[in-house]
Amino acid sequence: MDTRRLLRTPAAAFVAAGLFLSGCTSSGPGSDPNPGAGSVDQAALAAYYGQKPAWHACEVPGFQCATMKAPLDYAKPDGAQIKLAVARKKATGPGKRLGSLLVNPGGPGGSAIEYLQSYAGIGYPAQVRARYDMAAMDPRGVARSEPVDCLTDRQMDAYTEVDQTPDDAAEVSNLTTAYKKFSQGCETHAAKVLPHVSTVDAARDMDIFRAVLGDKKLSYVGASYGTFLGATYAGLYPKNTGRIVLDGAMDPSLSARDLNLQQTAGFETAFESFARDCVKQAQCPLGTTSVPAAENRLKDFFKQLDGKPLPTGQSRKLTESLGTTGVIAAMYDKSAWPQLRQALRSGLTGDGAALLTLADSYYERGQDGAYSNLMYANSAVNCLDLPPAFTGPDQVKAALPAFEKASPVFGDGLAWASLNCSYWPVKATGTAHRIEAGGAAPIVVVGTTRDPATPYRWARSLASQLDSGRLLTFEGDGHTAYGRGSDCIDTAINTYLLDGTPPAKGKKCT
Repeated sequence: MDTRRLLRTPAAAFVAAGLFLSGCTSSGPGSDPNPGAGSVDQAALAAYYGQKPAWHACEVPGFQCATMKAPLDYAKPDGAQIKLAVARKKATGPGKRLGSLLVNPGGPGGSAIEYLQSYAGIGYPAQVRARYDMAAMDPRGVARSEPVDCLTDRQMDAYTEVDQTPDDAAEVSNLTTAYKKFSQGCETHAAKVLPHVSTVDAARDMDIFRAVLGDKKLSYVGASYGTFLGATYAGLYPKNTGRIVLDGAMDPSLSARDLNLQQTAGFETAFESFARDCVKQAQCPLGTTSVPAAENRLKDFFKQLDGKPLPTGQSRKLTESLGTTGVIAAMYDKSAWPQLRQALRSGLTGDGAALLTLADSYYERGQDGAYSNLMYANSAVNCLDLPPAFTGPDQVKAALPAFEKASPVFGDGLAWASLNCSYWPVKATGTAHRIEAGGAAPIVVVGTTRDPATPYRWARSLASQLDSGRLLTFEGDGHTAYGRGSDCIDTAINTYLLDGTPPAKGKKCT
């Protein structure tokens, strides 16, 4: 349930669930040229730009942690403050240090610090880590940075199980009630921060962090939703942008409805690719005849779950919503396809445990039953960044044919999932808009042709909007491309990060 615009790298998703791991001087505030971002008194921010955090050893060896301060409300820089968790790992050498490389795995709601400590800080190419201080900041409202909180763990369990493909008025009422309770819980527990967790706010925090790290320019690798964060930064501070890589790009010019509809088509494309691979194998749980037959088999399985959830060996059962989420989770990474085949095989023979494990990885639910704040921050940011896709159930019903055409398998559920911001307690402050970032250094935009969560068309669009955008294409499966096994992609990005040479125009990799 609630898979709307959860955009993060596979590494971030599966590391959280324990399933797989694969010298500058500081400058002051930059210009703030984005007229839609609200008025900010940059001179009043000087103290924030000049702060000196007290770095100390993190719990994870080899990393340094600290907190930095930012205005809670940038329109009132002399008012309340928010504390933001930051971390870094110093460059290992050899070679001349190139400054800091900020990373963000997406979400919104993914912990950048956890991503740094469990993947980027140890798994990025050695030559990159040798010359950059690897750095991360948990965005406001996320993980260690005054996290948004909404529900108890038991309430979140119930929320993820609610039927997201309602068949009658009573089930529609149950779903809308669940969304309302979720929103009310966020308002109750996080009223202070809810109006101030937009992507624009987080991008402004990033510029303070840039200065705190001592860098004149921001170098950055943002994945998934992190591409929107990075593009927003470039739009606000084009003169402060250094070497920027946006991998698995979002399109900021789309409305919430169009984002959800096009993402629905992206999951269909990814599932068809999985199914084509599956039906060639003798033990494919969805049959060995054709992709349409595999789709029909999966749809029938979901219908069975709707009527009779499966046992999982624990008190929680596999509902249709959880089963759908489990399948969607495996679409993010081709390496998860064998796990999905086994999970579907078990599910089709009456055991829902493996699919439940996949769904839990998506929601960042630990084995102890505790959830991270991923889903709470995800809604808080998304619902602030754009007006809701739909204002009520009647609009969803009218849009169902378009969503079901985009994906016969997932369309119904993803259409209803797009309703969650309709009941949000804080009015959206952002709107769909183009980002040009005139005057910025080259910005490398990476798109994967069969990406489920950020369709390839989004990367093409963002690269064309950015004045200095350079599109790099990965012809393949899965969400994001850097560090995913393509030497061509990795070489192109590493070359850009290390010597500033962007990929050739029109470069494609496999």
